[in-house]
Amino acid sequence: MGVLHISISAERPERVANFLSTVMGGQAFPFPPFPDSWIAFTEVDDGSAIEVYPLSHALLPGQHQIDCRVGAQGSGPTFVHAAIKSSMEASQIVRVASDEGWLARTCHRGPFDCVEVWLENRLLVEVLDPQMSQDYRRGMTMENWRKMFGLD
Repeated sequence: MGVLHISISAERPERVANFLSTVMGGQAFPFPPFPDSWIAFTEVDDGSAIEVYPLSHALLPGQHQIDCRVGAQGSGPTFVHAAIKSSMEASQIVRVASDEGWLARTCHRGPFDCVEVWLENRLLVEVLDPQMSQDYRRGMTMENWRKMFGLD
């Protein structure tokens, strides 16, 4: 079991979707269900993806299913973030993000390291290179979590 897709917002959804698809080894496409939105697929092409909406869009419960409101405000910092895997090495990830003008740095998170990428210098995505992904899978278990925080 795992996350199949997540949705985030961005000032420039196409640019963010293209960056995400690059580090995930996939492709970005327009997301026709909602205006001016994009979707970034992973290289595995199993449906894993990140949808990227404009900051002006908000998802709401519609009468029968999800609805999109255009004109919402949401440009500030958020606690929402995601961790994604990449086949690129950490230095490449940092370079590609830096080329976009975004803060990117390698950080230690206890049982694993990651590259913090601040999309549009606003939204955190932790990108894990192949070694970081292996360390994450080994370290982020329920048993290890209980031990790290004395929850036994």
